[in-house]
Amino acid sequence: MREQVMLLGTATRYAVAEHARNRFAAVLIAVFLPVWTLLAYVSMPDSPVRLRLRATGEILAPRGNELTAVSGALNAVTLITGFLMFAATFSGSLFDRRLVMAGYPRPHLIAAKLVGLALASALVAGYATAVMYLAWAPRQPALLAAAFFSAGLTYGILGVGFGALLRKEVEGMFAIVMTSVVDLALQNPITSSSANSAITHYLPSYGAMQAATAAAFSHTTVPVYLLVELTWFAAAALLGLLTFQWRTRSTLSATPAFASTQPGPAGRWTLPDN
Repeated sequence: MREQVMLLGTATRYAVAEHARNRFAAVLIAVFLPVWTLLAYVSMPDSPVRLRLRATGEILAPRGNELTAVSGALNAVTLITGFLMFAATFSGSLFDRRLVMAGYPRPHLIAAKLVGLALASALVAGYATAVMYLAWAPRQPALLAAAFFSAGLTYGILGVGFGALLRKEVEGMFAIVMTSVVDLALQNPITSSSANSAITHYLPSYGAMQAATAAAFSHTTVPVYLLVELTWFAAAALLGLLTFQWRTRSTLSATPAFASTQPGPAGRWTLPDN
């Protein structure tokens, strides 16, 4: 048991150190997140937007710039966590595979990635919630932070899947950016006429967007929509971690036997029968 804890601790330290060395992600958190959120706030008109929030059933009339700031903050959170986990998985895939082939337990590597994702999502969510106070005071800051956190988990695990599946870095970055932009743009009633359509229920950040909107403009708590987002996270985690397992599989069984009928050294090397 002690050995298992040590193995998990070693893998977790490596995963956290990998994130800490990502200077570009640190710049995105420190600069991109507040700049993007505040630009969304100041560039949109402050006229009220009438909408019916499915999460609470209430008719709300938030200011357009405040609603766009919520969407912008979610967009920044999903992009940053998705990029962070993609970069770590993509750059470390060869090392992970070597560890697995050397006998390092794959579940420990997976658990370490999840711990790193949870820590990164918590950091980004807390910072994004604090940034929102530079524009105005949301009504339920704890629920808003939870919504950001759940969205970060979902896109972070999507980043793990993209990092394990895609072969080029630009492909993963494009996949994360386009998924986040399309996902959140379709849910913003200011930019999309289909924001209330049924198709938005199946988008990756639907639960987080509903919970964040309720947190920003309503006093009604909606924990069930956090569970909806966590369901998306669980489904994405299953696919992403299966992909990770496939990419770190051993290929020793596919190595051809060095059998030969010719005399010489090659004829003496054979693999044992199973």
